[in-house]
Amino acid sequence: MIPVRGFEGHKVAVLGLGRSGLAAARALAAGGAEPLVWDDSPEARDRAEAAGFAPFVPTRARPFEGVAALIVSPGIPHLYPRPNPIVARALAEGIPVDNDIGLFFRSWATPDWDNFDAAPRVIAVTGSNGKSTTTALIHHILEVAGKPVQMAGNIGRGVLDLEPAGDGDVVVLELSSYQTELARALTPDIAVFTNLSPDHLDRHGGIGGYFAAKRRLFAEGGPDRAVIGVDETEGRFLANQIGAGPGDDRVIRVSSGQKLDGPGWSVFARKGFLAEWRKGRQVASIDLREIAGLPGAHNHQNACAAYAAVRPLGLAPKLIEQALHSFAGLPHRSQLVRERNGVRYVNDSKATNVDSAAKALQAFPRIRWIAGGLGKDGGIADLAPYLGSVAKAYLIGHSARDFALQIGDTPHEICETMAQAVERAAAEAEPGETVLLAPAAASFDQYPNFEKRGEDFTALVQALPDG
Repeated sequence: MIPVRGFEGHKVAVLGLGRSGLAAARALAAGGAEPLVWDDSPEARDRAEAAGFAPFVPTRARPFEGVAALIVSPGIPHLYPRPNPIVARALAEGIPVDNDIGLFFRSWATPDWDNFDAAPRVIAVTGSNGKSTTTALIHHILEVAGKPVQMAGNIGRGVLDLEPAGDGDVVVLELSSYQTELARALTPDIAVFTNLSPDHLDRHGGIGGYFAAKRRLFAEGGPDRAVIGVDETEGRFLANQIGAGPGDDRVIRVSSGQKLDGPGWSVFARKGFLAEWRKGRQVASIDLREIAGLPGAHNHQNACAAYAAVRPLGLAPKLIEQALHSFAGLPHRSQLVRERNGVRYVNDSKATNVDSAAKALQAFPRIRWIAGGLGKDGGIADLAPYLGSVAKAYLIGHSARDFALQIGDTPHEICETMAQAVERAAAEAEPGETVLLAPAAASFDQYPNFEKRGEDFTALVQALPDG
């Protein structure tokens, strides 16, 4: 646990008692603060009370009297589409509002570091798609290299549940836009921006607010190195704002599909090969085509971002290449579930938006595509250029019929349920094809989250008879 510094002897309100909220309450208490906790769920409040935490009472006439700060969990709106009423009250009264990420960055460094031979480092990863895989891949590479490393944030543990830093430790954080937007302190040593595509727009008041939330990771703390995906305009703009000129190697530009060979530092993938360039010359190359845990161009971009993030730590290209080959991939992200009768079954349940589904559809040559769920604004009309590899679509969930109207002449079948879609796709798939779950939609019509959706697909596929 990371004891929170700076609130000794003060009351601090904690709103939201999920994983990050409870960890924040424990860490505040460990640092000498008095946490007061609240959640709209009576069950969550009961668990917190059983753990010994005093309640925050929002219905009091002056609920923030004597309270030094309000710590808000990521899922609770603080700005758009409108602030949670408790947050709104704190804003009106001038109570500082923060989250567990801000508490982590204000508390991570301690006087003990003066005795370390090597200062601990923080690598923070954000972006629309690929940030979980990139984060896990960075963690894996550092483990293979024998570095002391921990992983947390939007993946794995809450940040305040990490162990205090030791000599030369590295922490790898996946940070969502919800987390970067509110944190009052953001000071990573290396910051990674994978890409940007429209998502969570209601929460951020549009695409500009969404990008601004991501940009804070770079603008607030001034990382020593910034790894920036430059395949979209926003990434190119961000790299331009950070760099002092084309040769400024504090910025490492990353791409999947375009050659970056200018005077600066770049890592890019083309035709399945990763290349690192510095000062106008190539210094390393890795063949990504046969790495089972990283299929497709989108995963090649993730590999480039992870490679670029660990190179400033002194890791050699050959060691990184070795680690890439032993990376198993993450569940629900282009995860190979089974090979049966010459057909591959791939679980990409995390492909919840059009951009991530487009990348999945480009990763395999001939696809039986399972899609649908709770569709997002705009539907899937923008996937039209990527449907050439789809032999047939099997549409499920709330938006199945809407999706059917948007995929033109692509053969399709309304299946409604995952079980029926898997059964029909398995019956019709031919050797060499891939049955791909890439929903391009949220899961909340039939499942509590994308993980449960992916687990259902996996279980159904594993239950298919051999032969």
